[in-house]
Amino acid sequence: MSQTTETTATDDAPGALGYVIDAIRAGRHASIASLVARLSPARRRELSGELPALRKELRDLGWNDWERRDGMRVALLLAGAGCHTGAATAASWLGSRVLRDWNGLPTERLLGVLADRDPAWLGDVAHRLAARTSTAEEDYPLIRALVRLAGCPLPTSSDGFVHGWAQDMAWLNVRDRPRARRLSEALRADPAAPELVARLFETVEPADALLRFGDPEQHEHWPAVLARLAADGTLDRSMLVRGTVSRLVRGGRPQHLRVFTALLRTLDLTAEEEREHTADWMALAADGPSPVAADAQQVLTRLWQSGELPAERLAELAEAVLFRPEKKLVRAQLVLLGKALRRDPKARHVLLPATAAAFSHQDTALQERALALAARYLRPEDTALREELAGQAELLSPTHQAAAAELFGTRPDGVADDEPYEEVLPPAPVTRRLPPAPDTVAETVELVVALVRAGQSDAAEFETALDGLVRHAHRDRPALAEGLAGLLADGWRWETGTHGMVDIDRLDWLEVVAAAVLGRLRPTDLPDRPAPRSHRRGGCVHEARDQVLRARVYEAAHRVLTAPLPFLLATPTWETGTIDPEELVGRLAAYAREGLEPTPADFAQALLRVRRDPAAAPSAAGLGTPAGKRLAEWLASPAEAGDRLVRQTREPAVDNVRPWNRAREGVRRLVVEIGGWLAPQHQFPPGFHTLARPRSGTIERCWHWHRMDGVHRAMLPEDRETQAAWALPEVTACATADESGGCAMLPPLAELGGEAGPVLHLAVATGLGARHTEDRLAAVDALLVLAARGDLDTDRIGRDLAELLGLGTVKPTRLADAARTAAATGAYATTWAVLAPALPALLTDPAAGPAPRGAGELLAVAADCVERCGTTGPYPEGLDAAADRKGSSQYVSQARRLRTALGGAVGGAG
Repeated sequence: MSQTTETTATDDAPGALGYVIDAIRAGRHASIASLVARLSPARRRELSGELPALRKELRDLGWNDWERRDGMRVALLLAGAGCHTGAATAASWLGSRVLRDWNGLPTERLLGVLADRDPAWLGDVAHRLAARTSTAEEDYPLIRALVRLAGCPLPTSSDGFVHGWAQDMAWLNVRDRPRARRLSEALRADPAAPELVARLFETVEPADALLRFGDPEQHEHWPAVLARLAADGTLDRSMLVRGTVSRLVRGGRPQHLRVFTALLRTLDLTAEEEREHTADWMALAADGPSPVAADAQQVLTRLWQSGELPAERLAELAEAVLFRPEKKLVRAQLVLLGKALRRDPKARHVLLPATAAAFSHQDTALQERALALAARYLRPEDTALREELAGQAELLSPTHQAAAAELFGTRPDGVADDEPYEEVLPPAPVTRRLPPAPDTVAETVELVVALVRAGQSDAAEFETALDGLVRHAHRDRPALAEGLAGLLADGWRWETGTHGMVDIDRLDWLEVVAAAVLGRLRPTDLPDRPAPRSHRRGGCVHEARDQVLRARVYEAAHRVLTAPLPFLLATPTWETGTIDPEELVGRLAAYAREGLEPTPADFAQALLRVRRDPAAAPSAAGLGTPAGKRLAEWLASPAEAGDRLVRQTREPAVDNVRPWNRAREGVRRLVVEIGGWLAPQHQFPPGFHTLARPRSGTIERCWHWHRMDGVHRAMLPEDRETQAAWALPEVTACATADESGGCAMLPPLAELGGEAGPVLHLAVATGLGARHTEDRLAAVDALLVLAARGDLDTDRIGRDLAELLGLGTVKPTRLADAARTAAATGAYATTWAVLAPALPALLTDPAAGPAPRGAGELLAVAADCVERCGTTGPYPEGLDAAADRKGSSQYVSQARRLRTALGGAVGGAG
């Protein structure tokens, strides 16, 4: 079609609509505006009905056809803008993600198409675009231009519009832009600036431009510019102060609040402005992030110095701040209380009870400071006050109990001879039996459909559903197929090909068996040796476990189509995945009565799940079948994994490390190499061979983002050591790199069966030093589970911690936090038993230099544990040398405290 033909078409020509559609398909967007403008209203309505199909054609274009794709995208945008008559449909069309690229919308060209529309319609479209949270920010130029044409109010209620405005104002300051000018000039030139600046403090998330251009040292960044505009009257100063303080009170991530604290400092509040927001400073000091709380604390100190903060408000502040964990804030608050008590000793009846809030602080030095304040300002006649403080003294560490008893005239609450210490551990997890397979077809269908739609399941749900499908396919396959067809077999994954069969690679595990029940698969679609869906064969443990699942599911589906099984042998007895040996013997006996031989993958998984109990071997051998004989040999063989798990220190990798693994592999660390197992290999089907291959202890060949879930853990429920070796690289990455979530598998591993050996202990020890709090909490949970079950070897995990501390994998501050959490549950003796072998790694000789960072904090936790459980050993090597150092640092003072608690003296243990 020539350009001449397109431009001579009239709105009544029969082929006018076809000209426009051809131009859109060809991506000739330069002529679209004029072509659409000449169409009659009826033709425009016809075109609007064709646009969705054209948009689908655009979506289906390959990325290699990018030139046509880009031209068609712009053409569709302009055509839709010109022919949609409803404001809602026009805004929806312009907001389509398919019709935009990283450059955003072509604002000037769209304005050329929309300029002749009714102003009220344009304003409606602008406000609808602003209400689209996903695109409002990038559409700001078009929205602002439409508002200008319509003469309507700005959509300032839209956070996206406000963010786009901030970006536009700040981005004008960037070099090499045609409209480059200063931020201050842009704000002065915009009549809407006062209203929109006020909105910057109200959006749910701060504008990205506010954060990126928030350096208070830069003359043309937001803090300095807003302060200058407030000084010359362009902006209302009270609005800035009020908005900034309220935004800080709302809270948020520290990096998001940094620009607001910078603005407050730049504004340099007057005493009157600080006094007006006293309640806000109190709230910030109590609950704000540490930097914000510190600033608020300084403001409140100034208010106290000027007499604007009475004793009652100061006591309220102290009670809140002294509960915070930050030592710097607590120390500053105690200093302020001391000054207040010196200025007005009569205020002690109000201030000293507030000071007692520090009695429960984790730092015993701060407890001592608070106790010293009480000792200094209590008077003999303060009987009621003394009794009140005595009631709080029980929160003090045992090391201060004697001093508190002498001060308050009470008996110390330490461990008395007639009150022996009693360790408190959480109850050991109770393992529950797996529920039986659903009795009816309807229950089976309901369970399978629910799991498929949820996209995830635990081991119990998955195994119950899989066994239910197999059982009911054997009993009444047509009834099962009828139920599944009505609720499951729809959606894109179930689209059939030329032979009416589905693509097996699209289906979830349970859907594969369901497809077999429905006859949507052929036996030839289910090979005996299923290839992995990934082209990277057998590269990592994730793929190996998926291979096992695939082998089991393919086998079950194949038997549904050829010779349905009455039930599966590998269905667990317990929710962890374990099978009781006598129950497996009974299942094999039922197979023998029906003349059935176990299928390879199902029987192999059953062997890996059965609890090794030699006492059950005679029953298995008594079946007189090959499967019974093999089970008897398996039950009688040892289950320990130690001979194939080799622990070693791996030096930092330099060469052949992929970029995404440098943080993991580029550090010195402990790894566990896994030798080959499941020997002899020929006794297990091919789908299990990858699972049993040797592994180097790294994950450099892994492309998976998901971690070990319950279904995967249930493959080896009686082999915690192997699973811990698989998990160790993920756990180590949580300690050495900025990764999170890898320790979540530790508590479930601790609950499994089999040996709790050196690898599991190493994994838990590594997790105790994870960077993120949630990972450390998971490791603490695993530690306590092992202790509650009697599986914890405290000496072994302590030696692991000493080695990890020496390597730098575990940092003392992180270990101190994890140990404090474990001890706080009541497990003081267990925590001490874990820490005692680890402490020599931190108790350095004075000649070796300064103590490791965080060592004092870890010693404080150890001393607290010893004081509370009353033990007298073991006595860590190097403790005397640390305690005999000069000075009063936390490291030295806590070493002395620990030595005293253990009954030691200079020169050796007591």
